[in-house]
Amino acid sequence: MAYTPNKDTKKYFAIHEVAEIIGVTETLLRYWEKEFPTIKPKKSGRNIRQYTKDDIEEIRLVYNLVKVRGMKLSTARETIRKNREGVEGVSQVMQKLLEIRAELITIKRELEEI
Repeated sequence: MAYTPNKDTKKYFAIHEVAEIIGVTETLLRYWEKEFPTIKPKKSGRNIRQYTKDDIEEIRLVYNLVKVRGMKLSTARETIRKNREGVEGVSQVMQKLLEIRAELITIKRELEEI
């Protein structure tokens, strides 16, 4: 999740950027797009995917359920369908905790170098 070029001002992201942001492969993103109807990137005239920030948040939600919590795809789909708000809340907390963890690891490394 290291790559976030101008994430506050950028409107669309290419699939390779999203893959790097989330930490998955482009192939997995395409697969999830087929498995989760809520992941709907815009496609240009040449069928090139263009992801919005909302698309990225939806992918983060799926990532949290499938990769972090270990749910099967069918269970993740059902969980999102039944309790989207609850799942989004937990996903946001998990994302924040992962960011804090990464920051703490960086601080620890810097302290070890002193």
